[in-house]
Amino acid sequence: MHKLKELISEEEIQTRVRELGKEISQVYQNEPLIVVCTLKGAFLFFSDLVRNITCPHEIDFVRVASYGNADKSSQTISFTKDIELSVEGKHVLIVEDIIDTGLTMEFLLHQFTARKAKSIKVATFISKKARREKSIPIDFVGFHINDGFIVGYGLDYAEKYRSLPSINEIEI
Repeated sequence: MHKLKELISEEEIQTRVRELGKEISQVYQNEPLIVVCTLKGAFLFFSDLVRNITCPHEIDFVRVASYGNADKSSQTISFTKDIELSVEGKHVLIVEDIIDTGLTMEFLLHQFTARKAKSIKVATFISKKARREKSIPIDFVGFHINDGFIVGYGLDYAEKYRSLPSINEIEI
């Protein structure tokens, strides 16, 4: 068992997710929106977030491979599950669990730009700048952290700890 230290409580998370839902709803108002969840890590954040978005929206899911069972990012990124909806001419909001190096998000932004989305914005639960390699626009941020390996609220370490209701730093 790994040692865990709580960084962000369940109450802080739920408060911030409600705020983000309101911010996103104000930006898009009555504009149709496709909200895309990056699996697996963002699924809890995504689920709570879309319930707080009041503008019309559709949902879809994408899964990209970049981490595996390690704590270091891979330089190779590819789809393991692509979206099913067409984004051409539509507003797209990509919902990510954590933006660390920025490589995955850069890949997704290029993909949706090539598919002629009307606009693309990014919402991330955690922005972690310590290892950022790519400068990418992040429009909606839940929380900023500097460094450390975190788990909980969808984030895992070797597929463990996703179901924790809070964000915790793990000693590995």
